[in-house]
Amino acid sequence: MVAILRQKRAPGHPVLRAIALPAFEDNYIWLLAPPCGEALVVDPGEPGPVLQAAADGLKPVAIVLTHHHADHVAGAAMLAARFGIPCHAPEDERITAATARVAHGDRVRVDALDVTLDVIGVPGHTLSHVAFHGAGHLFCGDTLFSLGCGRMFEGQPAQFLASLERLAALPADTAVCCGHEYTEANGRFSRAVEPDNPTRDQRLAQVQALRARGLPSLPSTLGSERDCNPFLRIDQPGLQASLTQHLGRPPRDRAEAFGALRQWKDTFKP
Repeated sequence: MVAILRQKRAPGHPVLRAIALPAFEDNYIWLLAPPCGEALVVDPGEPGPVLQAAADGLKPVAIVLTHHHADHVAGAAMLAARFGIPCHAPEDERITAATARVAHGDRVRVDALDVTLDVIGVPGHTLSHVAFHGAGHLFCGDTLFSLGCGRMFEGQPAQFLASLERLAALPADTAVCCGHEYTEANGRFSRAVEPDNPTRDQRLAQVQALRARGLPSLPSTLGSERDCNPFLRIDQPGLQASLTQHLGRPPRDRAEAFGALRQWKDTFKP
């Protein structure tokens, strides 16, 4: 089922909908579409959900890819050929579907939607990972999740932390469109590492109600993530106390705190 999750009017742009297409076990392929039906496709790990959306009336006009992992890119080449549309992807030879390469500071113009997306370099999950920000939406792949962040496969702690803080500096009402439905599991870890966070508890109650109805927990907002996501709250006293107990000493600096928190999450069992 296609879930229309958010509508927002950005200055100079039409009303846009962020549409989550479930894929695989817990992925989301995102579409950004105005009422006229054209759609930007984000991270199509498989073509089927996009083909179904097209059969239902949406018209893909461009593809953007955040990183090279197959569950985010494997459907891109087929869709680009099928619809004759460009595919914008990071500078990474592992992404073979790209028709245009992008890097931090670039802009992607989608004329059919009257939308310009800013490309933000966010190394950490992978070294070439990028995010796309425009028209009030952030498509962040596997860098930032609601109440969590991606695994650190290729980057270093200071690098990944800087990437997350780059995203956290965007406007608070930005819609955070993540690549996976991980919010409930992330929330269990958040409760363990920062037990006293009533705003986070309210967010989790909302998430549980949405999931009980079969609806996505996304998009979140950056304001909510700054209030609730432990990976954006490294400096909070409660989180610092938990890390001190976990390490047996205070973290030496913010990078070590982030790295320890990410490693803790990797082995966490609720």
